[in-house]
Amino acid sequence: MTDITPSILDVPSQPAKVRRRGLNKLSGLRNILVGLRRAWLARMWGMDLHPTVQMSLSAKLDRTFPIGVHVGEYSYLAFESRILTHDRTRGLYLHTRIGRNCFIGGRSMIMPGVEIGDNCVVGAGSVVTKSIPANSVVAGNPARILHSNIDVGPYGRFSTADAMEDALVRSGQA
Repeated sequence: MTDITPSILDVPSQPAKVRRRGLNKLSGLRNILVGLRRAWLARMWGMDLHPTVQMSLSAKLDRTFPIGVHVGEYSYLAFESRILTHDRTRGLYLHTRIGRNCFIGGRSMIMPGVEIGDNCVVGAGSVVTKSIPANSVVAGNPARILHSNIDVGPYGRFSTADAMEDALVRSGQA
């Protein structure tokens, strides 16, 4: 009878090199691609996108009436959000404006002719059919105002989130 258990000599002296690829290593490439896409949409299609706008690579901006897309500085368009500027069934070609410091949640849809004021947050999956006043949080289908007179910073980040993070760091919990 032969012994089938591995001997110590059969075990490699060093473990096999594990190739780990974190998403953080790809963030630089993602930032380059987002910047190139933003520049391409602005220059080739004539969209009014401020250079500080951040967007997901899957965000959709209407190219049927591209000069109708206006996005203000320090705004963020999350994954699969859609900004529309036309409605062929009604023959509408309207300007859609998103103000400064806004966050447009994932899979939300901004309909043609809507104006979103400065410092607004649009919840994920919302369908915005009417204009939104500044400093508001909206969500739902159709989107309704949930909160008014909010205080947000760049990219629609709540100012209280920064204060909470600072407090956690000071207390040693973060």
